[in-house]
Amino acid sequence: MCGIFAYIGRKNNASELVLLGLKLMEYRGYDSWGVASKMQTIRKTSDKRKNENKSQFEVEKHVGKIGDAILSRKLKYTSNLSIGHTRWATHGGVLEKNAHPHLDCSKNIAVVHNGIIENYVELKELLLRKGHQFTSETDTEIIPHLIEENLKTKGFATSVRDTFNQLKGMNAVVVAYSLSSEIVAAKNGSPLVVGKSSDGFMIASDTAGIIKYTNEVLFIKDDEMVILGKNITLLTLPDGKKITPHFTKVNWKIEDTSLGKYQHYMLKEIYEQPKVIRNIAENYTQQIHTLGQIIKKSKGTFFIGAGSAAYACLSGTYLFSKIARLHVNMAFASEFNYLEDFLNSKSLIIALSQSGETIDIVEPLTRAKSKKSKIVAIVNVLGSTLYRMADYKLLLGAGPEKAVASTKAYVAKLAVLYSLSFSMIGETDKAKGDLLTVAHEIERILEPKFAKEIEKIAKFLKNAIHIYTIGRGASYPTALEAAMKIKEVSYVHTEGLSGGELKHGPLALISKGSPCIVFAPNDETYDAIISNATEIKSRGGVIIGISPFNNSVFDYWLEVKNLGEASIIAQIVPIQLLAYHMALLKKLDPDKPRNLAKSVTVK
Repeated sequence: MCGIFAYIGRKNNASELVLLGLKLMEYRGYDSWGVASKMQTIRKTSDKRKNENKSQFEVEKHVGKIGDAILSRKLKYTSNLSIGHTRWATHGGVLEKNAHPHLDCSKNIAVVHNGIIENYVELKELLLRKGHQFTSETDTEIIPHLIEENLKTKGFATSVRDTFNQLKGMNAVVVAYSLSSEIVAAKNGSPLVVGKSSDGFMIASDTAGIIKYTNEVLFIKDDEMVILGKNITLLTLPDGKKITPHFTKVNWKIEDTSLGKYQHYMLKEIYEQPKVIRNIAENYTQQIHTLGQIIKKSKGTFFIGAGSAAYACLSGTYLFSKIARLHVNMAFASEFNYLEDFLNSKSLIIALSQSGETIDIVEPLTRAKSKKSKIVAIVNVLGSTLYRMADYKLLLGAGPEKAVASTKAYVAKLAVLYSLSFSMIGETDKAKGDLLTVAHEIERILEPKFAKEIEKIAKFLKNAIHIYTIGRGASYPTALEAAMKIKEVSYVHTEGLSGGELKHGPLALISKGSPCIVFAPNDETYDAIISNATEIKSRGGVIIGISPFNNSVFDYWLEVKNLGEASIIAQIVPIQLLAYHMALLKKLDPDKPRNLAKSVTVK
């Protein structure tokens, strides 16, 4: 959740740099935003030779999205130290006073924060007794006041370290101090990345915020603290021992994070899917083979993920069963804590995640590692928490995904799992050929002719109250993901179901005009799912078929050619487009759905 960006260096437009960095990460939180910059002011005295040079932070905060924001004149004065934040609300309502950054009483300390401070109530009561005044409802505001207290007897960096050590929970904290012109950051759970350029340092909650300025990055690990000024110092927590920082060069380009010719990131990322799949087909053979050998040695393999990644995991269980004849377990990551009592040193947990920072995945994996289980991370972000904690890692290579609703990262996961299932039986060449065919089919689906049919169906669905999506076999997880996509960006209640479960309750919901999207690939499920569609239509339902065949039961038909087991990769693409166009028709922002954020780093 939440976007963090800060800059310190030789440039004097720090406020503008921070604003742009936050805009590049707006998908992390868009309830409100704020920027604080160090301002130099001269306080005149009767003796001109003794005029005081005073440094304090000037803060600007606003409720709403940062996308088109510009800074007011008061923050456009020259400054080489600035810190900012885009918020996804946890403690306190979406109000200007609750937006970050937060200051101490002296206005010399500015803080932004990602996470939840579990013991903030008792810490706030302690500070109130000492006379500190609070202006917000947030847990974050205790941090600058705690540092202010510690500064009475300690230096700045030590005060931040001791404050961070007092906080319970998983948090990332970035603190700027106007009197020493320093930034200190510490983390335990939420991501932080330092960028190094020729003119200074910046720190952000995501590489996407930094890549415009530099490709040299340092991924801060849990229980580490970094001090940024004229130089960089990296320390361990809680003791503060110095360690050597190691910067990594990332290969993302700024054009990867820009809209280019597209109106929205969601559409851009949908159109990037053929390229992503081709990359996996052509360049992942050795990585897939290595991972396959690791799976063969395990005694109990588990796929875990959250949201769309969980549905990719569920798809993986079908692929492994049908192709590799191998049983693997699937669990929603947030529930895995309650299913891990049987884990041991021979267990293998394969975690799928776009961000690699999802707290619902990080937490159970931490517990699994304590049982000596081996961890595989299939993630999209180099240096992310999951990437670092895993024993084996595989990068999806999908490039930055900025729309909150996952598209290209989802199909990348399916492509990896498809290749992996064939690798288990020694047929990597078949998997490669199939994926190249899938990429070609998705390009056909993305042609203007197909889009016109999508737009026609979107007009029919945009005013629906309920939509149902059904599938069987490997298409059942696709039905779940389809429902997720429509819910996320169009706000229409959509329920994904197994076709065989209709008669066990859900059929009672069908009435005249009820829309139902039916996934009917040319496989062993075809006759049964068409029978389910007929049951719905006989009760007044309207059937939208996604299939290689235009069955007479369909009121609308979206053709996805027969791709065998790989059909599950292509058949989600029409739904991605459908959800996108429904959002546009309802005048919604498909990139930034309400109440959601891209990287879920709080429970």
